[in-house]
Amino acid sequence: MIIAVPREIKNNENRVALTAAGTEILKKAGHQILIEKNAGQGSGIFDEDYKKAGAEIIADKNELFQKAEMIIKVKEPLKEEYDLFKEGQLLFTYLHLAADPELTAALKEKGVTAVAYETVQNKDGELPLLTPMSEVAGRLSVQAAASYLEKPKGGSGVLLGGVPGVKPAKVVVIGGGIVGRNAAKIAHGMGADVTIMDIKQSTMRYIDDIFQGKIKTIMSNNAHVAEEVSQADVVIGAVLIPGAKAPNLVTEEMIKTMTDGSVVVDVAIDQGGCIEGTYPTTHDDPVFNKYGVIHYSVANMPGAVARTSTFALINATLPYIKKLAAQEYKKAMLNDYSLALGLNVYQGEIICQAVAESFDQDYKELDQLLAEWK
Repeated sequence: MIIAVPREIKNNENRVALTAAGTEILKKAGHQILIEKNAGQGSGIFDEDYKKAGAEIIADKNELFQKAEMIIKVKEPLKEEYDLFKEGQLLFTYLHLAADPELTAALKEKGVTAVAYETVQNKDGELPLLTPMSEVAGRLSVQAAASYLEKPKGGSGVLLGGVPGVKPAKVVVIGGGIVGRNAAKIAHGMGADVTIMDIKQSTMRYIDDIFQGKIKTIMSNNAHVAEEVSQADVVIGAVLIPGAKAPNLVTEEMIKTMTDGSVVVDVAIDQGGCIEGTYPTTHDDPVFNKYGVIHYSVANMPGAVARTSTFALINATLPYIKKLAAQEYKKAMLNDYSLALGLNVYQGEIICQAVAESFDQDYKELDQLLAEWK
């Protein structure tokens, strides 16, 4: 298969979808690898590294797309890339379509087979391709919050961990999944007073066990969230519904009750955000102030630590890339239902139910499609 890796063009997106080591593995399996010039530079992987691994470097993005059978990316295609796709191409990347009707429409119109990293799901409910970036984003969210609490950056002047004789910052994490647990781990490690809120008793029991009771757990409901947010120095939104738009669990009315200079970080912003009033920001301009509260809502947080993020991502995605490339993708999905769950758009139709419901559109049942392929 001819596999193409474009250079990411999202603001300050320095990750790349394939490492030199991954290139070598795919090359040895008989595939042709095309890398756009300087695609890996932001992650410290250079064109010469790819050449040594057997890749061909392509300077023209249009040429790259035209030659490709399978395109692997990190982030969703942007508007200027829509017209580069052609019918029948296989796209494998983070898509987050539930928050992006224009991209969804473009993929349908182009007849692209679009497989989303974030909806590949194992039998136990694990999202193996989302997990590594959720770990990174969760940890980064606390670093960002700690920085923006500083007075010169508009914050309240509270040190996250406090000092002897002065209480630490109160950090409230909404959602006890991968993002939430990693945020809590870093916040607790920095000495903050940490509370995690979730709707599952089993999740809270697990968190209580792994942190040995050192992190508070509270059942998430509207009244409890409102109470905790009003007392928080930092609120981290870490809610995820696979493939679907994130629900607004923290309202603007709740934000208004926070102390001036407090910080909210909406890690769910690439799925539409779970904190009301947030909108996607960039690494160039990461925050805005609303009701006296600093809002951090960068949609590609892991891009800030691109080298770590790239290697963590490829560790997870490469086995699936190999499956899709080694077999005709229909056979790969028939043999691996977890991979099939990543299929979001196929031949002009939405396949992912959560995406379709976000736009009140029709969709084709995955199981029906798989039955047709057999």
